[in-house]
Amino acid sequence: MVLGKDSRCAVVGHGSWATGLVKILTDSGAMENGNRVGWYVRNPDVAESLRSEGRNPRYLSDVEFDAKCIEVSGDINAVVGATDVVIFAAPSAFVKNYFEGLTVPLADRFVISAIKGIVPGNYLSVTEYLSRDHGLTLGRTGVIGGPSHAEEIALERLSYLTVACENLDNARIMTHKLSAKYIRTTISADIHGVEYAAILKNIYALSVGIAAGLGYGDNFASVLISNGAREMRRFLQKVFPCTGRDTDVSAYLGDLLVTAYSPFSRNRRFGLMIGTGLHVKVAQMELGGVAEGYYASETVRHVNDAHGVDMPIAEAVYSILYEGTTPSKTMRNLTNKLI
Repeated sequence: MVLGKDSRCAVVGHGSWATGLVKILTDSGAMENGNRVGWYVRNPDVAESLRSEGRNPRYLSDVEFDAKCIEVSGDINAVVGATDVVIFAAPSAFVKNYFEGLTVPLADRFVISAIKGIVPGNYLSVTEYLSRDHGLTLGRTGVIGGPSHAEEIALERLSYLTVACENLDNARIMTHKLSAKYIRTTISADIHGVEYAAILKNIYALSVGIAAGLGYGDNFASVLISNGAREMRRFLQKVFPCTGRDTDVSAYLGDLLVTAYSPFSRNRRFGLMIGTGLHVKVAQMELGGVAEGYYASETVRHVNDAHGVDMPIAEAVYSILYEGTTPSKTMRNLTNKLI
């Protein structure tokens, strides 16, 4: 499928990142020829607030939308049926729920994942899930990656996004649609690399949070992050070989850094709670949102069983989250495996 500059976009989801993406789209060139940005919001209270007040009362509530720029609906088939580009930006834990009532075929559209997580129970990334369960080839899918906390998008602080598509012409069209004054965009053909980098960095941010909760300082955090970057590079090159991939650029290393250090990072906060002594299930309830690194940890371990990549940090996080090992002892053992 080849996109045009007048291709209409829609966003599925009403969380902070979905709200941030709608803001970018309405602030950029996504509405050529009078097209409004479609927005599937399944929460009726949020949908009504967006229609009547132009605000999402639950996420990024300071962002005000012009009603002439958005078309909010609680009918996913109406939203998907009226668009050319569907951007999924819901937490990965709920991806399957969004597809339950979908009858409009996705095969007629270009589908982009802005989800930095794993489809739980399937050991699949979102694009892999779309391929296996919905018959979408890589040519009809794309990924939005890069260091991009929605809270800073709301404040219009300069951020960089990477659009990864097999068809680079489509990637260029999407960079045009996402190029607001506070957004810089780059393109990539490395769909699996960009997608899995966004998945892996959540695990490493979680490890940094655990270490902080245990009382380790910034010096050790920098060691964790640098070793995490090396783990990421080894995993991607073994599982998804790609000539010319540079994991030092923002879609890989940049996203890892901001997720590990930023106070906006949900995965870091989740790890911090575990490091200070909360049980995993209690920390999940206290967090009040989805920590994608929790699901990613199990999936990456499952995928790596077939490849045997040396991943001591990912293994340590998995053992704490799923095997109940003591964070202090596990982290102490990990310190002997880092350089």
